[in-house]
Amino acid sequence: METTYIRGIFDSGRTAALAITAIRDADLGTVTAYSPSPNHDIDHALDQVTSPVRTFTLIGALLGCISGFALPIYTVYAWPLITGGKPLISIPPFVVIAFELTILFGAIGGMLGFLSLSRLPNIARPSTKLAVDPRFSLDRFGVLVACTDSQHVELIRTALDETGALEIETDA
Repeated sequence: METTYIRGIFDSGRTAALAITAIRDADLGTVTAYSPSPNHDIDHALDQVTSPVRTFTLIGALLGCISGFALPIYTVYAWPLITGGKPLISIPPFVVIAFELTILFGAIGGMLGFLSLSRLPNIARPSTKLAVDPRFSLDRFGVLVACTDSQHVELIRTALDETGALEIETDA
């Protein structure tokens, strides 16, 4: 089956969200939204799930904390230096190292999670020329619908038009 792309350009996020809701409720195709700034109406219309980047950050932070305690403890056991009868393993001095490595590994984990989940760097070209429009970075909102059923094309165009699209383009 050949995929047909239909793009609607809107002047507000609210009307773009209405179009997304209408298309998703009718199950007419896969919807991608473009906006110049974050818009909660569009997020709710797309029914986005919470980003798992925070899980990567948590895992990195836990690994950093564990390694922050394990490294000094290993070092003290490998090369013991007894001074003044103090114990070899003393937690308070190791907390500073553990804290620093928690922050470092958490930041690195969050960055790697963000890059992997957003599929960056993206070297591949977009699947359609309709996905690239400089107005989406300025002041317009875009709704791109990928449709595999040719019978749905007119229904999608109608839904975009009824919700207030300024322009509607099709790329077969």
